[in-house]
Amino acid sequence: MACSIVQFCSFQDLQSARDFLFPQLREETPGALRRDPSKSSNWEDDSWGAWEETESQEPEEEGNTSKTQKNSWLQECVLSLSPTSDLMVIAREQKAAFLVPKWKHGDKGKEEMQFAVGWSGSLSVEEGEYVTSALCIPLASQKRSSTGRPDWTCIVVGFTSGYVRFYTESGVLLLAQLLNEDKVLQLKCRTYEIPRHPGVTEQNEELSILYPAAIVTIDGFSLFQSLRACRNQVAKAAASGNENIQPPPLAYKKWGLQDIDTIVDHASIGIMTLSPFDQMKTASVIGGINAAIKNSPPAMSQYITVGSSPFTGFFYALEGSTQPLLSHVALAVASKLTSALFSAASGWLGWKSKHEEETIQKQKPKMEPATPLAVRFGLPDSRRHGESICLSPCNTLAAVTDDFGRVILLDVSRGIAIRMWKGYRDAQIGWIQIVEDLHERVPEKGDLSPFGNTQGPSRVAQFLVIYAPRRGILEVWNTQQGPRVGAFNVGKHCRLLYPGYKIMGLNNVTSQSWQPQTYQICLVDPVSASVKTVNVPFHLALSDKKSERAKDLHLVKKLAALLKTKSPGLDSFETEIKELILDIKYPATKRQALESILASERLSFSCLRNVTQTLMDTLKNQELESVDEGLLQLCASKLKLLHLYESVSQLNSLDFQSDTPFSDNDLAVLLRLDDKELTKLRALLEKYKQENTKTSVRFSEDTDGVLPVKTFLEYLEYEKDVLSIKKMSEEECVALGSFFFWKCLHGESSTEDMCHTLESAGLSPQQLLSLLLSVWLSKEKDILDKPQSVCCLHTMLSLLSKMKVAIDETWDSQSVSPWWQQMRMACIQSENNGAALLSAHVGHSVAAQMSNSVADKKFSQTVLGADAEALTDSWEALSLDTEYWKLLLKQLEDCLILQTLLHSRANTPASRVSSPQSEPLPRLSVKKLLEGGKGGVADSVAKWIFKQDLNPELLKCANQERDAENPDEPKEDLLRLAYEQFPCSLELDLLHAHCCWEYVVQWNKDPEEARFLVRSIEHLKHILNAHIQNGIALMMWNTFLVKRFSAATYLMDKVGKSPKDRLCRRDVGMSDTAMTSFLGSCLDLLQTSLEADISRDEMQMPVLDTEDAWLSVEGPISIVELALEQKPIHYPLVEHHSVLCSILYAAMRFSLRSVKPLALFDSKGKNAFFKDLTSIQLLPSGEMDPNFISIRQQFLMKVVSAAVQAQHSVTKDKDPTEAAVPTPRRDHNWPALAVDLAHHLQVSEDVIRRHYVGELYNYGADLLGEEAILQVHDKEVLASQLLVLTGQRLAHALFHTQTKEGMELLARLPPTLCTWLKAMNPQDLQNTDVPIAATAKLVHKVMELLPERHGQYSLALHLIEAVEAMATL
Repeated sequence: MACSIVQFCSFQDLQSARDFLFPQLREETPGALRRDPSKSSNWEDDSWGAWEETESQEPEEEGNTSKTQKNSWLQECVLSLSPTSDLMVIAREQKAAFLVPKWKHGDKGKEEMQFAVGWSGSLSVEEGEYVTSALCIPLASQKRSSTGRPDWTCIVVGFTSGYVRFYTESGVLLLAQLLNEDKVLQLKCRTYEIPRHPGVTEQNEELSILYPAAIVTIDGFSLFQSLRACRNQVAKAAASGNENIQPPPLAYKKWGLQDIDTIVDHASIGIMTLSPFDQMKTASVIGGINAAIKNSPPAMSQYITVGSSPFTGFFYALEGSTQPLLSHVALAVASKLTSALFSAASGWLGWKSKHEEETIQKQKPKMEPATPLAVRFGLPDSRRHGESICLSPCNTLAAVTDDFGRVILLDVSRGIAIRMWKGYRDAQIGWIQIVEDLHERVPEKGDLSPFGNTQGPSRVAQFLVIYAPRRGILEVWNTQQGPRVGAFNVGKHCRLLYPGYKIMGLNNVTSQSWQPQTYQICLVDPVSASVKTVNVPFHLALSDKKSERAKDLHLVKKLAALLKTKSPGLDSFETEIKELILDIKYPATKRQALESILASERLSFSCLRNVTQTLMDTLKNQELESVDEGLLQLCASKLKLLHLYESVSQLNSLDFQSDTPFSDNDLAVLLRLDDKELTKLRALLEKYKQENTKTSVRFSEDTDGVLPVKTFLEYLEYEKDVLSIKKMSEEECVALGSFFFWKCLHGESSTEDMCHTLESAGLSPQQLLSLLLSVWLSKEKDILDKPQSVCCLHTMLSLLSKMKVAIDETWDSQSVSPWWQQMRMACIQSENNGAALLSAHVGHSVAAQMSNSVADKKFSQTVLGADAEALTDSWEALSLDTEYWKLLLKQLEDCLILQTLLHSRANTPASRVSSPQSEPLPRLSVKKLLEGGKGGVADSVAKWIFKQDLNPELLKCANQERDAENPDEPKEDLLRLAYEQFPCSLELDLLHAHCCWEYVVQWNKDPEEARFLVRSIEHLKHILNAHIQNGIALMMWNTFLVKRFSAATYLMDKVGKSPKDRLCRRDVGMSDTAMTSFLGSCLDLLQTSLEADISRDEMQMPVLDTEDAWLSVEGPISIVELALEQKPIHYPLVEHHSVLCSILYAAMRFSLRSVKPLALFDSKGKNAFFKDLTSIQLLPSGEMDPNFISIRQQFLMKVVSAAVQAQHSVTKDKDPTEAAVPTPRRDHNWPALAVDLAHHLQVSEDVIRRHYVGELYNYGADLLGEEAILQVHDKEVLASQLLVLTGQRLAHALFHTQTKEGMELLARLPPTLCTWLKAMNPQDLQNTDVPIAATAKLVHKVMELLPERHGQYSLALHLIEAVEAMATL
């Protein structure tokens, strides 16, 4: 086994985190703007809002620079990963994103862990502070049931302000600590580790914080208790809001580092005890020859810093003999701090009242002075500047990087550099510690060391991992002086993460209870959005002289190279492979080599067989004690599989031809069908084949029934001398089944010999039946083209059924046979209904044949033994199993007809087909229909009707009797056939209901397709039963329409006119044209609902039946059942909404201005809008305020004027630049609708009718005006209005034409008439080209309407004379 790098996690949406932290990169990826909001549901609005505040960045001059910036953004972030991989923090400047793992199904169907953003936001509290360092520390659980397991993860973040803040996984601030006024340079943590040897000092847990001139260490136990208390306080405060308890104090030490210029990074080694020699040496160096030496060596805490002058500094802090209590600490600090003492931390935030919090934030906490600590010695190198230091897991070595591109290995205890690597600029480093597995240790003769046998202690090896981003390479080195054992090309933009700690809060007892799954080192790759780890085998730490495994590894690599490069046709090729595999010593490595040989695609079958046989012979010739049983069993099982492969291949290669002729009569006898049933079956399959023929690409090398030996060995396995088939995908099952049975099904191979071979190999009949059915059901096209394969399937099934363990002889005749149930289940689950129906007929025939033979045998026994009871049992068994087969055949026949209908080709013009209609329909199976609920069949047909875009009238025609003179189209014929098969499920009302719902669902996906909603309302109107109609309408309104309807109402009320396209898209989610059609459809829906409510009392509730074959259907409740559960609507409330919808529709249809729809209603009317239509609301009643009535009347008159203008306006008077009013698919009778609205809005209907008549004459539509006059009640007022309009027409004819005859006529007119005509304004006329004869007719009409006593009657008489005189001109 070699060193390897494996991926253990990926990112669900790393680009979201990048765009959040780097808004300037987001602008370069427009796709991020259209991201699905469901993928970022955990992001807070405040965080996303930060994007809008970011100024736009100038574009990069070079494309390469921009691409590099997109990929290298992770290098600029603060990154931390929990050692238990349950949390990752990515931070930059003031913002951070917390990523949590989630298990999801990957592309290959397997579950994989993906990091997704769990929280994001700004972490900064003070102005101008940035994040400098972060740690994710898992805290151990205190529960007995989960001792030693991580309970939750704390995020520790250091800032430039000097604050260290602690957060939960959800971003809740637990506490904030200001320990020094300088910025935080680095955070590091040490957790408890069990000492490997008795003499090793047990290290305490701690959190160390590095400042530019100080180190602060917080005791791990104190930190653990404080964090637990703070977290409990957060929970209590969230529950009650009244908790205000001070959390326990925090104990820490603060050391002021002296005699060093700059510090960049540090390592806290822990407590160490010097040996007596080192103690005397140190005392002599410090105190001279007269230095006193204590009897017991003092304990010291060692710290190593890297920076400059010295390049590496070593500090030693003497531990106090006793630890003072925290209360004593405060007094000691107040007087004089002369040594490192524990003190209570100050500066707690988040646990006091608002007034106290403001005071604390304004006044920084009191700073404790640092205890001076001078550097004892270092590695002085004035030109070298250290960049980072990484301590090894066993605290004996440390790796340091510098600005010269070197990696230096330090001996921590001696303080010297022991190794240097060159050429690693900007390197990132980490460690891997590997413990030897005793089971892999092979004892060697003559080795008397404790590590020479499997009972000795486990050895530990340490490897240094170096990532060089400049070269994009990750290397693994054996320490201290070992070689490089692994190298991987990983890219130039990764980040290497080495936590260096595990779970905080454990001790020597709890740490042994459960071993967490931790990764010592991780590599984050932003390009592939993955997280990888490095696996290093222990044997790579052993020297080549001592390691037989290293030699075996070399042989395995040589074998792999040989299999790739050398031509397998050479004679020496097989010999070399045998020599290499026999030279390998370790059984595990030999097994690996054999598996790689058997997995090679380049080796021939004979070579594989010979190599495996040679290895097995060699193992048998060895001593029994030294032979590995697992390897021997592997060889034996692989040889058996190779022998089976050879036997099957030979049977398939034989030239076998069946001489038995095949006819339709033979097929009928075989399937136990009469001629009529066989003809019907053929017709169904022929239609099915025509509609389901799909063009597919087929390559010449794709040959059925051929399987590579490598693939064959992967599919089968021997376990305890039992041959079994591995769990495979459907494609793999088909491939293996084709290898066994395809030639047999085509009559090109002996069926009997194949069954005998497979049975003798140990394959169970159940597995063979499963493979046979997989092949048959998947190769539907080939099977339907060759009916003779049905005979071959019958033969094969009969042989499999006669195997020993296929059908148990002791099987109870009263129950269902598991053997036939397996076959029926395969047919039920198959989506290839043609092949499934044929296989069911074959299975039925074989089952009946076997049942008859059993019955005959029992009958003979009955005759001999006069046992009448046994005869009765046989007929009961036959009847029970036959009923199941008949039921399945009926279900498959129904499903086949339905499938044929759904896949019939569309004849809709391509220009009218939208993208949803072009999507293929899913294939059906009996199982899907059984699990689809009572509405599954109607729902499938509704999807097909939507795809075909059929007219609702066509559904009614197809359901009627066939007309002999007008034969059906194929599509209608298929639909009628489906009606016959499903008389209950496809009842017209049910089908219209599902079509209605399907269209509105598709419209909701794309509201621009307004015709979908129109067609949905058409289907709704075709529903005859008012109960179903009412329920469907109510569900459509609540689910899809009311939200957009309310948005449109508020938008139009806000802008006071018909809104522009941009506003419609923003607020309602559709264009202005689509919104006009939408409002019209809403009006139709509400009107239909009102009509259904009137007629529902006269109808009975419908009874939803199901066909006998589908009584066992289960699944979701159908749309119709949901509709019948809906409450009846409140008629006045729906009518109220209908009035509002009419107003909105009119305003949009005619682009009316100065219209605020909600201003037409009082407070009661406004409050009742958009409420549940089944609820009883307080609606306006009684007399309305005259101001409201006046506004309503003006609006209705606007509507009437606009409607008349849309119908009778003269196009030549229009501005050519003006946009044309879109004409809908069909228009309402707007004048009649306005009169109806006037009735509901308490406006005088006669006023609206008179205005309508006036507008008609205004536009010159005199004939329509005469008809409209009949509906006006107050004719006298109307006559006065029309008299003014007549005067305007005459004024235009006399004063604007300026003809000689006109002037003469004007002179002859009475003075009063001339004065009245001059006062008229002809500009108000919309149509001035009205013939004088029409005007004369209008004057006579006015004379009829005016009573003689009217004041304007004489004026009308003068007008008649004037008009008659003008007519003679």
